Amino acid sequence: MSEELPLHINIREPRWDQSTFQGRAKHFFMVTDPRNLLLSGKMLEDARRVVENYRSGTVSPGLTEDQLWRAKYIYDSAFHPDTGEKMFLIGRMSAQVPMNMTITGCMLTFYRTTPAVLFWQWVNQSFNALVNYTNRSGDAPIAVGQLGTAYVSATTGAVVTALGLKSLTKHLPSIIGRYVPFAAVAAANCINIPLMRQRELKFGIPITDEDGNRLGESRAAAQQAIAQVVVSRIGMAAPAMAIPPVIMNALEKRAFLKRYPWLNAPLQVGLVGFCLVFATPLCCALFPQKSSMRVSRLEPEVQALIREKNPNMEIVYFNKGL
Repeated sequence: MSEELPLHINIREPRWDQSTFQGRAKHFFMVTDPRNLLLSGKMLEDARRVVENYRSGTVSPGLTEDQLWRAKYIYDSAFHPDTGEKMFLIGRMSAQVPMNMTITGCMLTFYRTTPAVLFWQWVNQSFNALVNYTNRSGDAPIAVGQLGTAYVSATTGAVVTALGLKSLTKHLPSIIGRYVPFAAVAAANCINIPLMRQRELKFGIPITDEDGNRLGESRAAAQQAIAQVVVSRIGMAAPAMAIPPVIMNALEKRAFLKRYPWLNAPLQVGLVGFCLVFATPLCCALFPQKSSMRVSRLEPEVQALIREKNPNMEIVYFNKGL
């Protein structure tokens, strides 16, 4: 019965214990599920209505706990946790596997010519820029000029890195050349993410107490959040860009692929997709989404503001972004 559903279920937090890696992994397997992309606009709005009603103390008729959690995860997959706005379709975490398997598979397949390297690195960094913007932490808007500068700088950095590494591996074994895209992607993540989230580094991100009450903004929290996201993104790309090259290098020596060379790209995309299905949620789970840091590590002025309100507070929390 709907009236029996308790109102104390905390759907502002994930269903599973986020202090453990296992709990975070279960959470992100739900968040990154590509099937969420197939949900209609009506289903998304219905999920939003169920979640918002429940948070305000109204239980939808006939609602069960499992249905409530399902609505919460549908809501989380499509709406930004800080702004509540519907996110770009391909910028959502549920788009990571299908988009990255296609782009990464093509980067690993078409790495031999300079035009191909240029094109696929540009596509990859354009996609990354959209993801980084869509999943930024905080609720402050980014100016169009800042966004454009960050995008151009990050994309240029990625392309230069890829071409530079490609030129260094010309006389090395072919297997080494296959790892150029991964090295470029790892380096580009270190450029792209901080640039696309530069406003957070300049002005800080919202920090809260354990109950979600906003305490102010912190640049130190933004630095920690962005560093954690960079590590997660590089880890996410590593299996998908490190394992398929070894397999494909061996397969290309076999008569089968020599006879059917057109299978190269589909095989590469499939191998990358298989790796990403697991790597994406597991690497998102490396750090808690609701990250924390000690008050003593914040900027002096932020510490003073917090101590004035609550002298005994030791830990603050913030959304690190994805």
